Amino acid sequence: MVGGTDMEKTGHLHIRLGALLEEKKLSKNKFSQRAEMQRTQLNKYINNDVALLSVDVLERICSVLDCEVSDLLEFKRED
Repeated sequence: MVGGTDMEKTGHLHIRLGALLEEKKLSKNKFSQRAEMQRTQLNKYINNDVALLSVDVLERICSVLDCEVSDLLEFKRED
């Protein structure tokens, strides 16, 4: 319950970082160095195991991959 009302889960954000790394043929090691991310943090983003998204991290990811946020994040509706 948030703010006194029930909030139904209508979907979730899917982080497409793993797919983008494959598309760009970029290794995790090289990417983590360029994006200044720890491997554990990188793996959490790849495995969609992130509770809070950091704007700073998203900016670094998009800068290194030369992509838009919309390329990285996908909203998947619950069926």
